[in-house]
This record gives sequence, structure tokens and C-alpha cells, in this order.
Amino acid sequence: MKDHLIIFDTTLRDGEQSPGASMTREEKIRIARQLEKLKVDIIEAGFPAASNGDFESVKAVASVIKDSTVCGLARALEKDIERAGEAIRPAASGRIHTFIATSPIHMKMKLRMEPEQVIEQAVQAVRWASRYTDNIEFSPEDAGRSDIDFLCRILEKVIDEGARTINIPDTVGYTLPDMFGQLIETLRQRLPNSDKAVFSVHCHNDLGLAVANSLSAVMHGARQVECTINGLGERAGNAALEEIVMAVKTRQDVFPCTTRIDSTQIVPASRLVSNVTGFAVQPNKAIVGANAFAHESGIHQDGVLKNRETYEIMSAEEVGWTANRMVLGKHSGRNAFRTRLKELGIDLDSEEALNTAFARFKDLADKKHEIFDEDLQALMTEEEQAHEQEQYRLVWLKVTCEMGETPEATVILQDGNEEKTARAHGSGPVDAAFKAMATITHTHAELQLYSVNAITQGTDSQGEVTVRLHEAGRIVNGQGADTDIVIASAKAYIHALNRLHSKVERAHPQV
Repeated sequence: MKDHLIIFDTTLRDGEQSPGASMTREEKIRIARQLEKLKVDIIEAGFPAASNGDFESVKAVASVIKDSTVCGLARALEKDIERAGEAIRPAASGRIHTFIATSPIHMKMKLRMEPEQVIEQAVQAVRWASRYTDNIEFSPEDAGRSDIDFLCRILEKVIDEGARTINIPDTVGYTLPDMFGQLIETLRQRLPNSDKAVFSVHCHNDLGLAVANSLSAVMHGARQVECTINGLGERAGNAALEEIVMAVKTRQDVFPCTTRIDSTQIVPASRLVSNVTGFAVQPNKAIVGANAFAHESGIHQDGVLKNRETYEIMSAEEVGWTANRMVLGKHSGRNAFRTRLKELGIDLDSEEALNTAFARFKDLADKKHEIFDEDLQALMTEEEQAHEQEQYRLVWLKVTCEMGETPEATVILQDGNEEKTARAHGSGPVDAAFKAMATITHTHAELQLYSVNAITQGTDSQGEVTVRLHEAGRIVNGQGADTDIVIASAKAYIHALNRLHSKVERAHPQV
């Protein structure tokens, strides 16, 4: 019998720390349901002490998820652990994940604490967490740059206190695979009580080594990997769940462990996270990129036609590329629509919500002959955006452009209870529309990102636009989708402006 490798997904917590990637409670629930379908062992749903919104999101996820453990992150502070404990209380299976920095630079410059104080605080944190659950995880932050003797001292004590998962983070993506794997093996050998805990790893991708470091750790005894869908995360991101899972599954001749992940749900999970966050997946991304199973070279094509295994070490179907391809259209009824949403993990909480979503679906079906799963995900994201705090709403948009003439846009926005109109010229129709909306809203936000992706194939595909705005130290993403790219762009810009206006802040757990 091979060991079980625990997959700990932190898309909803660490993934959300990507600039502009903050998710609403409803979006977190949608992603959590998909992670449950994926059969993720543990879902780190957020950092409950960061804000009331994060607390409510973790609590909501804990209330609906039954087949995965729901985890809340907490600093080694009593108030943080109390909030985490309350947030996971409704969970069928709950965990508290507490951490404190252990590297010399972090202890001195960030914590301003002596090593003995850090040990005392860590032990106390585990003691506080035990009031709420016996499923406690402890992380020595920046372990990759920590002194090995100090790590052994603090980890032995937190295990004695009741921590049953010891997570070793490479917080800044500094280590190399051989070094990191050896670190895990050394800790397991030197700790006299290492047999009482599962060793876990959490690797960042600053040097592009997060997956390599994680897999090296697994080969040296780690039996939990913390990762995210699409490798989402702050800075360069985290170890990508899909790459970890498929590496272990594909190379069973090497790995002494298996996961319980349903790999056919990987691509649907990737698409959902990309849709919700607005972070597009690069075409050449392993496993989930559009080109992951495409063959351009004639030699490759010939080989695959003769025998798939000549150039494919796994099949597209295995990771979900051809799964769930039921197509809806304008003649599809309400029941088919509701059924497909449920199969996608989307449960509408009322008949009114179903009617509203179905009306949007019919509007889209009048513009687009075939409605795919990706279209439904985009539609539901737009539906959820409508329930966010909304200061501005797009009422009307007209753009004119022709060769040799300067494009012009006329926009009418609902600003609170008042309709306002503005006209502007730009280098293109989208630029003109953005300038007109900026005139109405008096924003000075800097446009940091403008991205357009076709949701499906075909000239009638919806365009999905992501807009990232920066103003007064805050970064927000806005998303919009429509068969008309200019309208999709305007929707995305308005969504971002509404998020700036809402002033909702999310504290960073490292601060």
C-alpha cells in the first residue's frame, strides 16, 4: 500500500493575496464547491481575522463543505486563533493553521522578538487552538532561511503541545530542490517526536521552483503539499496543484504515494478560478494551458496519430479537457439550465435568483448560438457582481470609429440616483470609453492591466475582459464579459471602479 499524499489547497487564502484577486463570499463558495468535487483533502478558506468579510467567507465555506476539511489561517495571536476557531465551527471537519516567523531576519526586523519569545508564542498558539479543534497545523514562516537547530527546537515543542501537521514553508521561494528535500529529511530524522506529525510543505515560485521543491520534499517524506489552482498566489505564485497532482499520478513508478484527487475536475477548477479572479491561464501552462495537448510539429502530429504515448505522457481527457461539454442554446429550458448549473457546482438559493440568471442566459443565447460551460461560469460571475456594492452602473454606450478618424465614445452611467453623460475621444474605442467613464467618476486610477480573452472558440464567442486599477495604494481587478468586446471592457472598468469605491480592505496575513 502506498502512502496517502494530502492535497491542501490554499487558492482561497494565499491565492487571494495576488494583487486584485480578492473574492466575494459567493465566489469563494463556488470555488470551494469545485475543490470539493476535485476531492481536495483540505481547503484553506481564508484568514478570518483579516476582516469581517473574510471571517464570514470562511464560515460560509465551512457551512457548505462536507467532504473536505475546512481550514482557517491565524497568526500566533489569541484573537486571530479565536476568530479562526469561530469561523470553522460549522465545518464537518475543521482545522486551524497557525504560524509565526522563525528566520533571523523575520524575527529581528518584523516581529522584533527574541528566539525564546518566538518559541513561547508558538507553543501558546497551539494551546489556544486546541480549545477549538485537535486538528492543528503549525508553520514556521520563512523556514527555508531559518536556522536548522532553532527549527528543531520550536517544532519539537509545538508537536508536544498537540500540533499534528508541521508545515515547512519556503516563504520567499529561496531554496533549491535538493536543499529543500534534505531539509525535510533532516527535520524528520532529528525530531524525536516526528512520528506524531504529518510533514507538509508550502513553496513559493519566486525562482520558478515551487513544484520542484514540493516534489523533492515528497520524495524525502513530506505527506502534505500546500498548493493552489493555476499556481495562483502573491508575487510569482505558489506550487500549482494541477502540476503536483499529475506529476505524482503520472510517475507512480517513482513516487511512494498517491492522492485521492479526481483529475477529471482539474480543468473545470482551473477555468473557474481564472474566471472568478480574472487571472488568465497562459496558453503554454502545463496541464491546464490551451496548448498543453496541442501538437504543431508535423513529426509530433504523425507520432501522436500512430500512438498517443509517443508525445503525450497523459491524456487530455484524464485532466478534464473533454469533460462536461453539454451545450445549451436559446431553445434550452429552465430545467436544463438549472441542472447544468448544479453539475457545475452552482446552486442558486432562490427561485428569484434562478429567474434572473435564466433571463441573462436567454439574452446571451440570442447573441450566441451555443452556450458552453465557460459561458455559464462567466454569466454567474457577472450575476454575483450585480450583488456587490454598486455606485456606478453602465446605462448606455455608443462608440464610433473608422479608419483615418479619431474614435469617439458617448457613455451614460448611473451614479447613485443620478444619470450622467460624458463624451470623449481616444486612441481606440475602448480608450475613448474608459476616458468618458473616468470623466464622469472623477477617477485618477492608473490602468495597470487590460486583458482580453475569448471564453470559447468561434467569432461569436464572448470576450472576457480583465481590468486592473491602482489608486491611492489600492489595487483591484474588474471583470466583464460580452459578445461585444467594447461593452465587455466597459463592464470590467465599471466593476473595478465600484470595487475602488467600496473601500473594502483585506488585511495581508503577513503584516
